[in-house]
Amino acid sequence: MKLGSPVARYRKDYKAPVFSIEAVDLVVNLHETRTQVVNTMQILRLREDSKLQLDGEHLTLVKVELDGQLLAEGTDYEVIEGQLTIFDFPQQGELRVTTLLNPAANTAFEGLYKSGDAYCTQCEAEGFRRITYFLDRPDVLSLYTTTIVADKNEFPQLLANGNLIDKGESEEGKHWVKWHDPHPKPCYLFALVAGNFDCLRDNYRTMEGRDVELELYVDKGNLSRAAFAMESLKNAMIWDEKRFGLAYDLDIYMIVAVDFFNMGAMENKGLNIFNSKYVLADKATATDQDFLNVESVIGHEYFHNWTGNRITCRDWFQLSLKEGLTVFRDQEFSSDRGMRDVNRIQDARIMRTHQFDEDASPMAHPIRPDQVMEMNNFYTVTVYNKGAEVIRMLHTLLGEEGFQQGMRLYVERHDGQAVTCEDFVSAMEDANKIDLKQFRHWYSQAGTPVVSIATDYDKDSETLTVTAKQTTPATPGQNEKQPFHIPIKSEIFSNDGTPLNAEGWPEEGVFELKAEEQIWTLKNVPEGFIFAPLANFSAPIKVKYDSSDNQSFAVAALAKDPFLRWDAVQQIYLTLIHRYIEAEDFGELSEFDSLMQSILNHAVEDPSISSLLLQLPSEEAVASDFDIIPVESIQQALTTLKAYICNTFGQQMEKVWTQLSFDVESFDSLAISHRMLGNVLVQYLALLDTQQTTHAIQHQFALQENMTLSFGALSAAVQANHSHAEVMLREFRAKWASNTLVMDKWFSVQALTGHDSTVENVERLLNDELFDWNKPNRVYALLSTFSHNLSQLHRADGAGYRLMEAAITRLNDSNPQVASRLISPLLKWRRLEEGRSKQLRGVLERLKEHQNLSKDLFEKVEKSLADA
Repeated sequence: MKLGSPVARYRKDYKAPVFSIEAVDLVVNLHETRTQVVNTMQILRLREDSKLQLDGEHLTLVKVELDGQLLAEGTDYEVIEGQLTIFDFPQQGELRVTTLLNPAANTAFEGLYKSGDAYCTQCEAEGFRRITYFLDRPDVLSLYTTTIVADKNEFPQLLANGNLIDKGESEEGKHWVKWHDPHPKPCYLFALVAGNFDCLRDNYRTMEGRDVELELYVDKGNLSRAAFAMESLKNAMIWDEKRFGLAYDLDIYMIVAVDFFNMGAMENKGLNIFNSKYVLADKATATDQDFLNVESVIGHEYFHNWTGNRITCRDWFQLSLKEGLTVFRDQEFSSDRGMRDVNRIQDARIMRTHQFDEDASPMAHPIRPDQVMEMNNFYTVTVYNKGAEVIRMLHTLLGEEGFQQGMRLYVERHDGQAVTCEDFVSAMEDANKIDLKQFRHWYSQAGTPVVSIATDYDKDSETLTVTAKQTTPATPGQNEKQPFHIPIKSEIFSNDGTPLNAEGWPEEGVFELKAEEQIWTLKNVPEGFIFAPLANFSAPIKVKYDSSDNQSFAVAALAKDPFLRWDAVQQIYLTLIHRYIEAEDFGELSEFDSLMQSILNHAVEDPSISSLLLQLPSEEAVASDFDIIPVESIQQALTTLKAYICNTFGQQMEKVWTQLSFDVESFDSLAISHRMLGNVLVQYLALLDTQQTTHAIQHQFALQENMTLSFGALSAAVQANHSHAEVMLREFRAKWASNTLVMDKWFSVQALTGHDSTVENVERLLNDELFDWNKPNRVYALLSTFSHNLSQLHRADGAGYRLMEAAITRLNDSNPQVASRLISPLLKWRRLEEGRSKQLRGVLERLKEHQNLSKDLFEKVEKSLADA
C-alpha cells in the first residue's frame, strides 16, 4: 500500500458529536444485487457547526431529501472518500437518504450480506456504514423502526431489533414486516435477518413479571441441535437476575445461527446473530468443549444486554468497557454453572499462551488503546481477556459485595448512556469509598508486569520477610511504566500441607503490591514452610520466585488452590524442557517420576484437574519462555519428554484409562471430567502403537454417538502419526462429510500435526472439494490452526511462510478481517534466529508493498516492521 496509506486515530482526539439522530426509520427492500435502503432520520444539531457528515462505504447513492425537498449534488451536498456531507443542515430536520447496495458481492461479511441463502448483518464496529449513510459511531443513540420487504416464499422470516409492530403483504409475491426498538441504541447494534429457517420457541418470565418470547432460528434440519442453546439462554437469564439483579427488557429475544460469520456472535439488541458453531450442538456432533463454548457465548451475548447495550461505549477506544466486563461475567456464569477450578486454569492458560505473547509483540496495547488505525484489529485477547482479568482484580480487591455495590451504582448512573472505562472505575471507587487512582494504570499501560519475589527467613524469631519488586518491559510507545496496583493472592502451608496462621498475613491472602518494591513481614512462621504466590491467577502477571526446584514439587503436591498446583507442574515441565535444550538431557528425574506417579494414582478420584496436570505445555507456551525462539529444539524437547512419560507410565495410564466411565449420554461434571482425562491419556497411549493401545484407540473412536470421545481418539492417532490414523481420517470424513461444523474439526486436526509433511498436507487440503475460502470457520479451522503450529509454520525451508503469505494475500481482497487474524503469528519475526527471521521479514515487506493492502493488514504489518 503505497498511496493513501491509512492514518491512526487517537483517543485523545475524541470530540462529542455535533449532531444527534433522535429516530431512524429504515425501509429495506431486499434484492441479491440491488437492495434498496430508504433511511429517514430525525436529526438534531447540538452545536453551531452546520456541516453534517455521514459515513458510508460501498453504497450507490440514489437521492438525498431534506424535509421533503430533493437536494442537489454539488450545491447542497457532496460525496467524497466515504462521506456524505450536507453543507448547511438546519437546527433540526428530517433527512431521507436512499441508497443501493450489493449483498451478494459482500464477501467481507460487514454490513448487509448473504450467508448461504439468507440475508444477515454485522455492524460492529463500523459496518452500518455499508448499509446506509449514517453517523457511524457508538455515542450516537437512536430509536429504530425497521421495515423489511422481501419475497414471501424465499424469505418467510424477516427479523430486526425490538418488538414486531406490524406486517402485511405487497405486490409481486412480497411481504413486509415492521419492527420497533423502544430503547435508543448505537447503530453498531442494528441487525436484520431474512431467510427460511426452522425456529425453536420457548418463553421466560423475568423477575419483574415480563413475559418474554424466546426464538432460536437455525437452518432447516438443525432444530434438534438447538435445544442446548435454548436451555443455555434461559440459564443465563436466571443467572443474571440472581447474581447481578439484571432482567431482560423486551418482549422477545431472538437468536439466529448462520454459517458465514467472521466473529463468534453479535449482541444486537433483541436479535443476536451467532456463528452456528456457538449454537448447534448434540452429543454426536459436538464435543464437551463445544457444549461449554455454546453455553459461554450464549451467556456472553445475553449479558451484553446491560453491559454493552443499555450502557454502551462512548468511542471504540473504550471497547474493553463492555467486552472485558462481559467476558468476566460470562466466565463467572460458566464457573457457577460448572467446574470453576478447571475454567480458571483454562482462562489463565489463554492469558499466558496468547495474551502475554501479544503483550510482547509489535501489536502490544493497553486494554484501552490510545490509537488505532483499523478498529477491527483491536478485538483482541488483550481487550477481551486481559480486560476481564482487570475486572477480576477489582472483584478480588472489593469482594463480591463491594463489586456488586459498584455495579449497581454504575447501572444507576449510566443506564441509557455511552460512557468510558473511567466511568466504570469511578462507580466502583465511589460505591466502595476507596482510591483506585493507581489501579487505573491497568487501563492505560500495555505489557505484562514481571513480579520478582524473594523470601528471607529468620529461624530464631520464626519471621518471614517477603519482598516483591515489579517491572514492566517497554512496549511500543511506552518505554517508561508506572507501578501497577497488583493483588497477589497467596498460600502459606507447612511441609505436610497444613495451612499456617502467620501473624501479618493479609485478609484473604491477598498481598497488594503498589510500589515498585514492597516488603511484608510475617511472624509465627515455623521452619519448613511453603510460600506459594499467585493463587487463582489473581493478576495477569509473570512471577519470578526465588525458590528451589523442591518448591515446585511441594506446591504441586500440597497446595489447596488448583491453579497453584497446575502452575507448579507447568514450571516443572518447563524446567525439564530448558535442561534438554541446553544439554540434551533431562537430568535427575526421580522426583518428577514420583510426581507423575502421584497424579496417576489420584487421577480417577480427581479426573478434571489430573487431566490438566498431565498435559504438557504447547510449543507456543514454551516459546513464550524464550527471547529468541529455538524452534527445532522446542519440538524435540517436547517430543522426547512426552515419549519418556509415555514409556515410563504407559502401563499405568492404560490401567487408569480402563477405569474411566465413558458415559456417552451424561453431561454432568463427573462425566465430562472422565472424558477429559480419557482424551489426555489416549494422546499418550497413541504413541505406544501397540496392539493393546491400538485396541483402546479404536474402541474409543468407535463411540461415535459421542463426539468428545470419538474425535479425541482421532486427534490422538493423527498427532501420534499412528499406523491407523489415515484409515480413521477416511472413516471420519465418510461419516461426517455433510456436516459443516464436524468437518471443521477434520481439517483442523490435520493442520496441527508436527509431521514433516504437514505443510504439504495443508496445501493439499486447501484444494479439497470441501474447503471453502468464503467460509471463515473453514479458513480458521485449517489456516488459523496451522498458523499456531510453531514447528511447521516456522519450517526451516520457509514453506510454511510461503503458504501463509499466499493465503493472506488472497484473503486480503475478499475478507480483510480474516486475513488480519491469520497474520498475527507471523509478526514475531524479530524473535526468530537469523535465517527464519530474514525469510519472515521478507514476507511482511512484500505484503506491505501490495498495491491494495487492506487497512486491517497494513496496520499490523507496519507496526511489525517499524524501525526494521
